[in-house]
Amino acid sequence: MTDGEEALRAMKDIAMFILKSAEVINKDEIEDFINLLVKAYRENGRRKILVMGAGRSGLVGRAFAMRLMHMGFNVYVLGDTIVPSISKNDIVIAISGSGRTRLIVTAAEAAKSVGATVVAITTYPESPLGRLADYILKVPGRTKSSKMEDYFARQILGIHEPLAPLGTLFEDTALILLDGIVYSLMQKLKITEEEMLQRHANIE
Repeated sequence: MTDGEEALRAMKDIAMFILKSAEVINKDEIEDFINLLVKAYRENGRRKILVMGAGRSGLVGRAFAMRLMHMGFNVYVLGDTIVPSISKNDIVIAISGSGRTRLIVTAAEAAKSVGATVVAITTYPESPLGRLADYILKVPGRTKSSKMEDYFARQILGIHEPLAPLGTLFEDTALILLDGIVYSLMQKLKITEEEMLQRHANIE
């Protein structure tokens, strides 16, 4: 098998993993998350949304935050210098496959201490992050530190060897799921692509 063929095989395997994940992700958890965001949107920006994740999960969060901004949400990303104070009833979206990333767990604890609503996007609802969260969005995937804990990904989804290194499967699945949620929000809030384009950066 050539290098190119190997890369394409991995691409197909990752895509198949995401398709299988779509069959087991809890639809009620998705709907609860969407309804939370819809409520925030209809409060005309009074509720701030803070998206956070470390490493590649942080990049997934940034991609989602960008689309929320395009739709008109009052959204920020942890680590940016313009992040305002978070207060009661604001929403914090924390992305961590393992649910144990120290930076993210600590930030979620701080958010809870001021009365913010915490949403955990994770593979492990019983993790420290999951136990802190008001809402859970369970996303299948291997995490960079898990071996024995890969039971969910390996057995339920039929994974018997690593398809991609470290947390790639979680990160890719979370990215596609969040893009699907963006589409659902557009439909529910009747936001057009033209409206989103008006908010897109025009100095690049």
